Amino acid sequence: MTAHHQLAQINIARLLFPIDGPELADFVTALDPVNALAESAEGFVWRLTDSATEGTVRIFEDDWLIVNMSVWQDPDALETFVYSPEHIAVLRRRREWFARAGEAMTALWWVPAGHRPTVAEAERKLVELRAKGPSAEVFTLRETFPAPDRI
Repeated sequence: MTAHHQLAQINIARLLFPIDGPELADFVTALDPVNALAESAEGFVWRLTDSATEGTVRIFEDDWLIVNMSVWQDPDALETFVYSPEHIAVLRRRREWFARAGEAMTALWWVPAGHRPTVAEAERKLVELRAKGPSAEVFTLRETFPAPDRI
């Protein structure tokens, strides 16, 4: 566990269909069980919920982008959840629901323990990752950097 920092993550996806349409019914049905799995996972700290934002989460001023944002103790905890059988089962179907991305749609960065990132902060991190690539300031699960208190 990283004493003074935790790992924030943003993952966005561009919907192919309206979120309330029949084409996304299986995805919407899977949300609660997958979110419950994340919340019960070792190393999980926090996730952005509709109740926290009153259902108004928008990123890049685009109504077709959906946002998943969470905080974890470290990259290992996030990776264990991401590659869990239940989450992988949903990931395997992503092409049915989401447009292929031509740019980074996921970013990770270290935050002070207890900090809850905002959507605006996450948007800035995605822009930085897209412009400069992975660095100690913002990175990916494939190319992580140590927390500032671990350097």
